[in-house]
Amino acid sequence: MNLVVRRYAASSVIGLALFVAIGIASSASVPKRKELAAEFLERAKQYLDLRKKVEGSAPKPNNTPEAITARQHELGDKLRVARAGARQGEIFTPEISRYFRHQLKESMEGQKGKQIRRSLRGSEPVNIQLQVNMSYPDNVPLQSTPPSLLRKLPQLPEGLEYRLLNRELVLRDAEANFIVDYVPDALPDFRKKRND
Repeated sequence: MNLVVRRYAASSVIGLALFVAIGIASSASVPKRKELAAEFLERAKQYLDLRKKVEGSAPKPNNTPEAITARQHELGDKLRVARAGARQGEIFTPEISRYFRHQLKESMEGQKGKQIRRSLRGSEPVNIQLQVNMSYPDNVPLQSTPPSLLRKLPQLPEGLEYRLLNRELVLRDAEANFIVDYVPDALPDFRKKRND
C-alpha cells in the first residue's frame, strides 16, 4: 500500500510539473510572438530604407499605366542591383517564418477558418517558381489576402503588402512590383479539405 501511495504521489508531482511547464511555455510564447513581429517589422523597415536610398529623389511618374510600369521596372532593376545575392529568408528568417505559419494556421483553424478556406479555394492556382528580387509577374493576378488572415499578421509599413500565391505568403513592394521575400508553405494545404 505504501508503494502505491508513493507512485501516485510521484506521478502527481510529475503531472503538476508538466502542467506548470506547459503553462510557462505558453505564457512565454506571447512575448516571443511580439519579439518576432517586431524583428520582422524592423527588417521590413531596413528594406524600405534601402529602397528609399536606391530610389533617390526621382520624381513620381504621372498616373498613366505606361509611366507607372516603366517606373516599376526601373526601380525593380535598381533594387536587384542593390540587393544582389539576396535570398529567401533574409526578412522572413526561419524563426519569423514559423511565427507567420503559426499565425496563419491559427486563423485557418479558428472561427472564420471555413470562410477563409472557401475564399482561398476560389482563387486561381498559379504555377510559378518564386524568387526573391523578381518582379511580381504581370500575368499573375494579385490574390488579395483575406482580412481575417491579415488581422493575425503584423501591419506593414506603407509601400509593402502581403500577397498569397498558392500556399506561399509573399512580401511585395507595391511601388516596385517586386518580391522582397516570401514564406514557403505558409498556409496549411487548404485545397485538400472539401468538407467546408
